[in-house]
Amino acid sequence: MKLGRFTSPGVERFNQFLDELKNNPSAEFPHDLLSFPGYFETIDDETEIMPYKFKTRWDVAKYLNSLVNSSGLTDVERDAPFWVALTAYYFDVLCPADKAGERKVLKRARYVPETQNWRRYYRHLLLGPYLVYRAHLDNPERAIAFLCKPPHVFTDVDEQILAYQEFVTNKAVVELTTRLYYNPKTKDLKYGAQAKGPGSPRRLVTILDQFSLTWDLYSASAEEIMALLPNEFGKFAKSDG
Repeated sequence: MKLGRFTSPGVERFNQFLDELKNNPSAEFPHDLLSFPGYFETIDDETEIMPYKFKTRWDVAKYLNSLVNSSGLTDVERDAPFWVALTAYYFDVLCPADKAGERKVLKRARYVPETQNWRRYYRHLLLGPYLVYRAHLDNPERAIAFLCKPPHVFTDVDEQILAYQEFVTNKAVVELTTRLYYNPKTKDLKYGAQAKGPGSPRRLVTILDQFSLTWDLYSASAEEIMALLPNEFGKFAKSDG
């Protein structure tokens, strides 16, 4: 597929398909979405979208960053029809069918980005990883806690931290999150990282909010913030599991 975006009717037709899936999980994907001129318009004849079977959100982010850079596109972060078209193209990866041929469709924001709502647009399964990766181009590995899962999985680590722009763009906070909740040995989140109790990402947001009232978190290091965390985070700070 050439690089392009959906027209307004194309976005509407995609939304109708998502509605169909709620009532019929085995509904067939409308392949005319990506070929009918009334639904799709090419914006770069020289850039071909590759049909990758991404294994992780990291793979998604790395490829999309390369794609946007090579195409010369600008301001794509707010171009919702562009991201919806990409979502449709990679739909089998972002909403995979089970052995029975049925798909479990998630909340609409996972597939249609709410680009005007900075608290929610990170929830999109393509735009979210791309934005995280772009925010940490100097060292993307510090954000691996948000990018280690399969493309269709959005964790509570993502849900809690990515809802706050001041945390997403903060190198120390992102590194801290990875150090607390990511296990480099298994290349996955640590056991219990998605819980809601003591030491959880939900609690981390609460603590960071408190810190930000009296401390400039952008001037701090991950080590400095780690040292101030309550004892409840010790099980994650010391754990490799």
